Amino acid sequence: MKRITVAGAGYVGLSNAVMLARQHAVTILDIDAARIEAIRQRTSPISDPDIERQLRDESLHLATSTDPGQALAGADFVFIATPTNYDPHSNQFDTESVQSVVRAAMTLCPEALIVIKSTVPVGFTEALKTELGFANLVFSPEFLREGSALHDSLHPSRIVVGERSPRGRELADLLLAASLRPDAPVLLTGNTEAEAIKLFANTYLAMRVAFFNELDTYAAVNKLDARQIIEGVCLDPRIGDHYNNPSFGYGGYCLPKDTRQLLANYDRVPQTLIRAIVDANTTRKDFIADDILRLNPRVVGIHRLVMKSGSDNFRSSSVQGVMKRLKAKGVEVIVYEPLLHASTFFNSEVIDDLDAFKRLADVIVTNRQTADLADVAEKIYSRDLFGADR
Repeated sequence: MKRITVAGAGYVGLSNAVMLARQHAVTILDIDAARIEAIRQRTSPISDPDIERQLRDESLHLATSTDPGQALAGADFVFIATPTNYDPHSNQFDTESVQSVVRAAMTLCPEALIVIKSTVPVGFTEALKTELGFANLVFSPEFLREGSALHDSLHPSRIVVGERSPRGRELADLLLAASLRPDAPVLLTGNTEAEAIKLFANTYLAMRVAFFNELDTYAAVNKLDARQIIEGVCLDPRIGDHYNNPSFGYGGYCLPKDTRQLLANYDRVPQTLIRAIVDANTTRKDFIADDILRLNPRVVGIHRLVMKSGSDNFRSSSVQGVMKRLKAKGVEVIVYEPLLHASTFFNSEVIDDLDAFKRLADVIVTNRQTADLADVAEKIYSRDLFGADR
């Protein structure tokens, strides 16, 4: 049994901690005392049914702490899953939290292998190793969906480790043994290549979202049946019938920031497609807002702020971009979001009562149609064709 510290109790950190705690002694470290207390009480601070069930029902070797000295001392592995938000001023991820944990671990557990799970710019890990003169540092990307993070950790599509060495193999074997998919593909590569894999993978997903959104825009402008076009296109097995439901744009924690970071990494490399993927998201939200304005609404209701069904994450959700555009045109906007415990959101009134929300709104904007809106179908504005994020 290994001693493992996981820094960061968000989707990536908590799903990894729970997965590893089934076999190893894991301490999860976070600066948010309320989040740590929730985990200590065996309740999940994030919306993920599998994490909730494991914390509630399973016997896990899982401790919690807000003290780096307590959490890091004696660790064999340190997994870093702290936030790396994109800073538009510096044109790159803010990696300060990652660097802070690395520096603490160098002092408190210098023999441990430090595994960066946070998404970082291409070249970051090797540059940090050189800057600190510290070799026990490896990047290993995560490929998780919010709302099913533990499921995806336990059933990985692939395991990528940024080191081609026996130590890299040991880390891959640790992750593989903790999963429920012993035949998952494993790739040992360089740190910089692993960082590129993460950003290119997410940018490809963003490109696919943007493609079907622009198909939907074309169909809407030309009064064509977007669903039939998409179904016909996706009959080609090379394209496949997945990740093809139109939306207001790609959103959430990963895709918007990862596409912009990859574009920034292209500052000395010729490209047109990466810029187009970033710009397509802005164009889509412009179209959606203009399409809603053509309905001449007095009050627009935003039904749910979350990035997708099954998530509790509001960060960079595409509907927020639509909302801001409508407000800039002087339209009154109200919000229904049961997970938001506030009276206003960006100076728009939050309505807790769904029936009152339905009465007050002339047009109800929802990224995904749900059964609780069936009685006001005539008010609904959505580009949802298939009823789910599939």
